Amino acid sequence: MNRAAAVWAAAALVSVAAPVVPSAAALAPSAEAADAVQAAEAATTPRIDLKVLVVDDGGSSIEAITAELKDTGVPFTRIELGSADRPVINQAFLSEARDATTGRPRAKYQGVVLPNENPFGEGSAEMAALTAYETTYGIRQVDAYTWAHPGVGLEYTDNGGYAGELDGTKAAITPAGQAGPFGYLGGEVTFEDNSSLIPESYGFMGKPRPGYTSYLDAPVGSGRASLLGEYVHDGRTELVVTFGYNQYQRQYRLLARGIVEWLTQGVHLGQSRNYFAVHVDDVFAPDARWNTDLNCTPGDYACAGGEGLESEIRMTAADAVYAAQWQQQQNFRLDMVFNAGAGEEWKTEHGGTDALTTQLLADRAKYRWVNHTYTHPFLGCVQDTTAVPWKCTLNAQGQPQYMSRSEISAQIRDNHNWATARGIQLDRSELVTGEHSGLKTLPQQPQDNPNLAGALADNGVRWIASDNSREPVQRAVGNALTVPRHPMNVYYNTGTNKEMADEYNWVYTSRADGGSGICEDNPLSTCLPAPLDADTGYLQYIVPQEARTALRHVMANDPRPHYVHQSNLAEDRTLYPVLDEVLGTYRTLYAANTPLVNQSQKDTGTELQRRAAWDKALADNKVTAYRVGSTVTVKAPSGVLAPVTAPEGTRKQLLLGTTAYGTAYAGTRSTWTGPEFLQSAVTLKLPS
Repeated sequence: MNRAAAVWAAAALVSVAAPVVPSAAALAPSAEAADAVQAAEAATTPRIDLKVLVVDDGGSSIEAITAELKDTGVPFTRIELGSADRPVINQAFLSEARDATTGRPRAKYQGVVLPNENPFGEGSAEMAALTAYETTYGIRQVDAYTWAHPGVGLEYTDNGGYAGELDGTKAAITPAGQAGPFGYLGGEVTFEDNSSLIPESYGFMGKPRPGYTSYLDAPVGSGRASLLGEYVHDGRTELVVTFGYNQYQRQYRLLARGIVEWLTQGVHLGQSRNYFAVHVDDVFAPDARWNTDLNCTPGDYACAGGEGLESEIRMTAADAVYAAQWQQQQNFRLDMVFNAGAGEEWKTEHGGTDALTTQLLADRAKYRWVNHTYTHPFLGCVQDTTAVPWKCTLNAQGQPQYMSRSEISAQIRDNHNWATARGIQLDRSELVTGEHSGLKTLPQQPQDNPNLAGALADNGVRWIASDNSREPVQRAVGNALTVPRHPMNVYYNTGTNKEMADEYNWVYTSRADGGSGICEDNPLSTCLPAPLDADTGYLQYIVPQEARTALRHVMANDPRPHYVHQSNLAEDRTLYPVLDEVLGTYRTLYAANTPLVNQSQKDTGTELQRRAAWDKALADNKVTAYRVGSTVTVKAPSGVLAPVTAPEGTRKQLLLGTTAYGTAYAGTRSTWTGPEFLQSAVTLKLPS
């Protein structure tokens, strides 16, 4: 036990002791003794600030951990190791003998992240200062990437270990890891192997020496060797990682949460969830179909020669029955983003009956519903489609001509009224416009329709969807805020697997291979080495790729919903193989205490809004948070809620008494929290 831990333990023993007081005469000495104990405790139990120190060498492993801290909302100070004007890490940089606020010794960082066990060099005064600091205050250190050797508690790799490429390695969380910081995982951690042509991971595996506890290991010969573990020595504790990684690789994404929890000893600012929501746009409306001969979509103004070849894709009643059954089997709820007026038009054109609408209304309580406007018009500038690409129609003054406020408002209002008249429960504050129109659309419409904000206000809309591929950051539209959505590469204009493979080939193969060459012209894209097989390409190539992309978002604390179209629930039902793979893989990777969070558009918008306010408060240095023994204090600007993660059993201080803190997730408790009535700060009481 280090010195700080010993002090905390002694203080805890003092605080729970209940001496028997036999008489009033004995009371005064006991009170004096208690005062003396409290004074001694105040002088020795340190204040530990809830902030992490990161020493950055520019490597991908440090970048990955820094990204996890930032995305989670954990404040950190980054020192660029190679910068000539960086601060010197010494005692004054790390701590204070007496904090002016609490009158206690102060540790300025609750954890330290280094590129390796000693990036400063042998005999470094800075490493000596860090060693003394960690020993004195019980601060943990992460060695982001190092090699297996006795200096980090491991045998050399030639003694039952391994050094080399790790692609496809089937590693596993050990029992100690399951009982410790990685108890939120299902146990399997397989290293990515996305291409046989490109090495993706390299590392070392070593046999543990005394003081080392392995948390992640893999088979080597007839035994197993460690890839990640805890090394306790000389009054210090290090988390040793002996493989390289970047922030996007699945093996790191699985471990990232546990690395932060280990580093902060389970108490930190910030919180993390695994989110997944899927919006199905154009429900009730038909979608146009891709033509495999013309390589375009008839009905689209840019599809030359498509006149008279228009074809539509629309769900049937059987597709609706399947959707409801699938939801129940997968315990997952879809968001039906609907255009009632387009459905009414289809019904009129097809004899006045519509079995699909009847079935969806019968199952209306099984879905979440989101307003997508009545007939799905373009809500931005009036489009001139005589040009390719289209352009905005100009008025007599040479300015773009826009859809009016009253027209936009009617589209929102009529769709909402149709739904509520038929018993569909939906939130008036949520809206998805057709093609995210009304919002700026580059390059043709570089600003929002100036009539949009007023129409949103007319209808009580607070959360309007945007396309994450164009606008990944939430922003204001009048009094509303955007909710960016991830587009999925399951195309709106395809109903079959073959159509999907054909259009994918057109987009992602070179001109020499019969494609459009878009992939050649776009520096951010990569062409397929060869066209996909029309019969097998979708299921064998596109589905795994799209599932992998979606799962990467899920595992990155990203609450943004994904969106597809009703056509993907029709005919070959192309969406389900992707969702099945995402959900099935997720449930093998994570334990039951870490479920997917499937939330509404409003809740996602609120989450993004809170994160933006929190990030600004941190950037403005207006957050104060620290731990003294078993008490955590957090102060943020008025109106800014703080995300705080703490162990099970944590209680929040009320004006009178306490209450259970937060909600359970991944073995900890967390929530967005603020001061209670008549309080100026959040106070949490940690379990003994």
